[in-house]
Amino acid sequence: MPSLPTLAVVGATGAVGTVMCELLTGRRNVWGEIRLFASERSVGRRVRCRGEELTVRALTPEALDGVDVAMFDVPDEVSARWAPVAVERGAIVVDNSGAFRMERDVPLVVTEINPDEVRNRPRGIIANGNCTTLAMIVAVAPLHREYGLRELVLASYQAASGVGQGGADALHAQLTRVAGDRMLGSRAGDVRQAVGDELGPFPAPLALNVVPWAGGLADDGWSSEEMKMRNESRKILGLPDLKVSATCVRVPVVTGHSVAVHAVFATEVDAEEAREVLRNAPGVILVDDPTAGEFPMPIDAVGTDPSWVGRIRRALDDPRALDLFITGDNLRKGAALNTAQIAELLARELSRR
Repeated sequence: MPSLPTLAVVGATGAVGTVMCELLTGRRNVWGEIRLFASERSVGRRVRCRGEELTVRALTPEALDGVDVAMFDVPDEVSARWAPVAVERGAIVVDNSGAFRMERDVPLVVTEINPDEVRNRPRGIIANGNCTTLAMIVAVAPLHREYGLRELVLASYQAASGVGQGGADALHAQLTRVAGDRMLGSRAGDVRQAVGDELGPFPAPLALNVVPWAGGLADDGWSSEEMKMRNESRKILGLPDLKVSATCVRVPVVTGHSVAVHAVFATEVDAEEAREVLRNAPGVILVDDPTAGEFPMPIDAVGTDPSWVGRIRRALDDPRALDLFITGDNLRKGAALNTAQIAELLARELSRR
């Protein structure tokens, strides 16, 4: 009987890496040895993973020898440097950064949509999508298969943890500063004064506010997060000419990205039929009962695996268009879970050899 493949988790102590370790503990075990890697400040830490206490290692070329699959959750520049090194040492890399997503010879995989693409990896690297795109695309893809998608108009509501633990910490700190003053938010500048200069990774206070910006500055005033939603949706769905317009907004939610979707299709759509499509779609949970106050919301989706979808309506002015609302845990399906699911497909492939 062949031995189980060896897995590396690179970035094991970050916000997403921590969830990766939790998933490895809770999901079916398909791995032999598991090695954890992180930055120098975390080397030597003990992390519980799969019922074991594992010591975090320093990332070196030699430490990657014998690794079959490496899950990366590190900044783009670290992935750009170290993913090719891991491949040279014999590993297949599943990368959660943005370093390789739009490379022509690197597949961008969502396991419910295009799992066969894992075999098309000429560089030995498979990319995982942006967390906001992933939450949305799992629900949009089955509708595309049914009706033929032509256009997406998107508005995101992105959680503080989307920029890492520092984002969640900054939100909690700001909430502490504004708590108890019921007059805050009634005058221009009062929230800024209460929060002070401790903005964390955000360009403005997030507590008692929404910030219509996420990511870095791209061309013509678009943000990098908005461009990711456009470009990654096209690549994942195999629709290079898909019309996509996105506005990304940061909201005072700790974990759970949401997206309001206006989707235009090639044929006329029916809302109840669309609900049935989504009710049977993998990776989706339908929560759509406005009369009972049941909607997809991040406070319910956090800590769960599916994309939650509801508020499904046929557009009033276009019988080919649907409006819907989607939310999902950006640290799970939006990052760690999809990475782990891709890695499990690879483990199955390697075990058959």
